[in-house]
Amino acid sequence: MKEGGSTDVFGIRTMILISFVGLLLGAFAYSLRSEPPLMKREDRRPEAAKGLEGSLQSLKVTNFPHDKHLQECSSCHKFPSNNWKRVRKPDEAFPDITEYPRHESCLKCHRRQFFGSPKPSICSVCHVNASPRRSARHPFPNPREIFDKSPKGKISVSDFAISFPHSTHIDIVSDLGSFGQIDDVKFQNARMNRRAGEESCSVCHKTASPQGDSDEGFLTPPPNDLGDSFWLKKGTFKTSPIGHTTCFTCHSTETGILPAPNNCAACHSLKPKSPAPDFDSSLARKMKIGDKVTLETWKKRDSSGTFRHEFSMHTDLECATCHNVRSIKTLEPKTKKVNVLSCSPCHITATADDGGVLNFEVDSRNKNAKFECTKCHISFGERDIPESHLKAIEAQK
Repeated sequence: MKEGGSTDVFGIRTMILISFVGLLLGAFAYSLRSEPPLMKREDRRPEAAKGLEGSLQSLKVTNFPHDKHLQECSSCHKFPSNNWKRVRKPDEAFPDITEYPRHESCLKCHRRQFFGSPKPSICSVCHVNASPRRSARHPFPNPREIFDKSPKGKISVSDFAISFPHSTHIDIVSDLGSFGQIDDVKFQNARMNRRAGEESCSVCHKTASPQGDSDEGFLTPPPNDLGDSFWLKKGTFKTSPIGHTTCFTCHSTETGILPAPNNCAACHSLKPKSPAPDFDSSLARKMKIGDKVTLETWKKRDSSGTFRHEFSMHTDLECATCHNVRSIKTLEPKTKKVNVLSCSPCHITATADDGGVLNFEVDSRNKNAKFECTKCHISFGERDIPESHLKAIEAQK
């Protein structure tokens, strides 16, 4: 009697356990098929989010599409990140956003993408492997000095452009010498000594990959049969800050200078449509240029793709000789364009006999319609001669 009673109790317990497991499995399956309450009604979803749910499931997503998520930056990015003291050296660290958002930021809209397959492609936005068993993450895009060296960073293209009004900085930024790895940028009181112009520009802009005293002028080894063909040289470009370090020297939580470091949208804007650059991607590949900063800078050149800042005659010029610095707004391409008249003192003369390079190129095109202007241009050389170039020659006469 006692033995039979034990068997009955064991059977009842087994049935209860099976029922409980069945309920758990049913609840899990329902969670996969159901959406959060706010996602059930299409009219409650932002227009930018429609269609994203299905596309992310089938595509291998590697970059987060910010233009499809039009919402406040702070809804996902929390300032400062918990790891801000660890990503930089202790004496260089400052409060910053240096880590990916938490899963909660994504789950409210993308539950199906997370739980729809064993290896959800959406996970590859942050994680090296789209698998719950291997959770290693890509470096966060900030600091860029770290991110750019990673496999993802080498090919990643940001959705954003930086809004920087030069007119509000040119008179009040001074290069007062070295301070760690950055320049000691100070905002000067109007009664104090203001050092603008070249010294102000040099705070943010340095010669990229300078040749210096080296005998080798090319950025990468050229072919033996190069002849007069173009090959990128060292010192061609000027750098611009690629991270928060220089900017947060002044715009920090300690100084209180606005915009504050937690106001992402004050500086980061979705990229506007930019003019076509004087750039040939096949030529860049032939040169085996792997430096991301060099490639990004070259891809933005919409005037002379071959202009070299470190050329001996150019180094004697001030930035303002060619650039209307005060009018430059980084989100407005027209304000950054260099007028061909800036080349007049050396490269534009009344006639080609007077030594003007532009004159020679224009005369050669007039004689042969298939002539390509390669002295200054890479991809623009096949185009019609701009009216501005003809006017510049006429002005010398």
